Amino acid sequence: MFRFLHPLRHPHIHGGHGHGPRGGGRGPKMFDAGAMRYVVLQLIAEKPRHGYEIIKELEQRSGGGYSPSPGAIYPLLSMLLDMGHVVASADGNKKLHTITPEGEAFLAENRQFVDAILARLTEGDEHREGLRTAMHELKHAAIEQARASNHNPARIEQIRAILRQAAEDINAL
Repeated sequence: MFRFLHPLRHPHIHGGHGHGPRGGGRGPKMFDAGAMRYVVLQLIAEKPRHGYEIIKELEQRSGGGYSPSPGAIYPLLSMLLDMGHVVASADGNKKLHTITPEGEAFLAENRQFVDAILARLTEGDEHREGLRTAMHELKHAAIEQARASNHNPARIEQIRAILRQAAEDINAL
């Protein structure tokens, strides 16, 4: 019914800002909008949430590997409101979304599917964590060496060349 997308298996699929693999986008899509509504509804079922909290929770649950854009989450929240699956109440200048009995029934009817989607979020965390650590180490080394160069243009260019070569090597995999 709905197609799952996984960033480690589908590197050619990118998120909603029109950026390619070298652009500054939010990263690859994890799953399509149809599947996303189940995840968002489940998060709201766990506790009432603001849109920003949903974005941050998805990012946290994916180990930082996935962060949906506000342009994906807020229209989805409006759709869930229109469907009667959530209600929104004013909370300062934000909206706090709470699940309705209809939303709870919808989740219960689709429990197996919802659980499969949520499992997808955390799949591969141990591999991504090692990769994330290595990327942070590389970033730290590049920054420290650039600072230590005392604005030496030749040294800065060496660092750039190493980073470009690493990117090319990774892209060639």
